[in-house]
Amino acid sequence: MKNLNLLVVEGNLQEENDIFKKNGIPTHAESLKESLSYYTNDLNIDVFNPCSEKSFDKILPEIKKYHGLIWGGSSLNIYNDCIEIRRQIAFMKECFKNVNKILAICWGMQVAVTAAGGSVKKSNNGAHIGIANNIEINENGINHPLYKSKNKKFNSPAFNFDEVKTLPEGAIHLASNKINKIQSLNFKSGVSDVWGLQYHPEITYHKMISLIKFRKNRLINLRKCFKDEKEIEEHINFIEKEIKISVRESRMLELRNWLNYLKAA
Repeated sequence: MKNLNLLVVEGNLQEENDIFKKNGIPTHAESLKESLSYYTNDLNIDVFNPCSEKSFDKILPEIKKYHGLIWGGSSLNIYNDCIEIRRQIAFMKECFKNVNKILAICWGMQVAVTAAGGSVKKSNNGAHIGIANNIEINENGINHPLYKSKNKKFNSPAFNFDEVKTLPEGAIHLASNKINKIQSLNFKSGVSDVWGLQYHPEITYHKMISLIKFRKNRLINLRKCFKDEKEIEEHINFIEKEIKISVRESRMLELRNWLNYLKAA
């Protein structure tokens, strides 16, 4: 793959990323860049954070040079209205006018769905804390290039409390599990062909464990996902068992398939 220009959009607040770095945890943009480099180093990758920019005047004149855009995760909840979230939705709408191919991951999918007229809510069936089990590709997904060579049922790194409630007009649902009906989708908005994932093929299970440890007080006291630290340790042990059987190439196939999609243009 030669001469592909990619824009990675960082979804987290800068304050959150600064805390990540202080604790030795890669930002979501850094995780994306590292995973993409597994397939090729012939990528020109720029990172943009709409949370930190009061206007898009610098990026928009250059945005058509990008062959694709990847929008990553965040600790934000899209229904908690604030200026940083409004900026991200506004920037996604600008991307729909200018970028042909978008890979929207977790928070990125939620922003894309919202910007395209769909909706997101807190999940009724619980959360994914580091791992999503038994994601199953449906008939639409089996025939979609996103899932070329992917097992029909698989586990993946994931960390989310929210889910897509209503799809944008014309969206195609591709995969589900018991926690989130919409684990992946495809829709078109403006000039953009959007592939969306609720889970994180670009993030390692080791990073997910680091995030769980980093957020343990929040997960126990605020999110009420665990009763105590003992339950967290049991959950981490479960993820460590998945690490032993997980194959990196299989885990990240969606990234490879999207890069091939860019290359084919």
